[in-house]
Amino acid sequence: MCPFGLDHPKTPLIGFYDVPDPKPFAPFAKPKRCFFSAYENWLKGEIICISEGTSSCQGGGYWVGGVVPVWAVKSAGTDCTPRENFAKSLNQREGFKSSDELMCQWFKNLAPYMIENGYVVIGPLRDEQYDFLKTITFFVNPDQLSLLLLGTEYHNASVNVNPTFTAFGSGCGQLAALFGNFDSDIPKAIIGATDIAMRQYLPPDILALTVNKPMYRQLCELDENSFLYKPFWKTLQKARGEVIIEAQSTMKNS
Repeated sequence: MCPFGLDHPKTPLIGFYDVPDPKPFAPFAKPKRCFFSAYENWLKGEIICISEGTSSCQGGGYWVGGVVPVWAVKSAGTDCTPRENFAKSLNQREGFKSSDELMCQWFKNLAPYMIENGYVVIGPLRDEQYDFLKTITFFVNPDQLSLLLLGTEYHNASVNVNPTFTAFGSGCGQLAALFGNFDSDIPKAIIGATDIAMRQYLPPDILALTVNKPMYRQLCELDENSFLYKPFWKTLQKARGEVIIEAQSTMKNS
């Protein structure tokens, strides 16, 4: 079970899995383009499936699979690699960085997530597929995000090395690629859904927190001594007119 009572059927936790066989995850949905256009499908229990070269979104195919669009490969010159051509074209269209050179450097510094087992599937958590799970995403409102941030900091005393961070990147890149430089055994969390290109598919008051498995286990192990059982959270819920939900603090498959 998810902690905090945030695993309501209407807002399920979303897993990012790297699997050899996607069939156990059916039924599948086809995103219109951006992966997050499947947000409503995720709420219905459906999954999207991505394999190398089959992404519905060119940016998504790069950040999940490392595939540079064909047009960027074909039009790259002798003085420009396909990746640089892709980065420059993206910046000229969207204006994300102050110069094309800066955008190219950012692309060079951040590697995409490379699919390991053949398929990436994104959708509601499946307990029996836990071994293939890479990250877990909470789609939450600001109050819930505040609560989760307390959870990610619960075991941290450092002010220089923080378990939670936010960084520029696409919404799909925030699901996995931004974890690339960190030891997978160290609990980490990313504040996400900050990409204006994908926010149109989410309710306006929703952000995301994506965590790796060690951080998810920490969140699920919060006990009665933690802030979950202290007055502030219940007071906040009362102030919002919400029904208090008792926290679930165990996860069978962790």
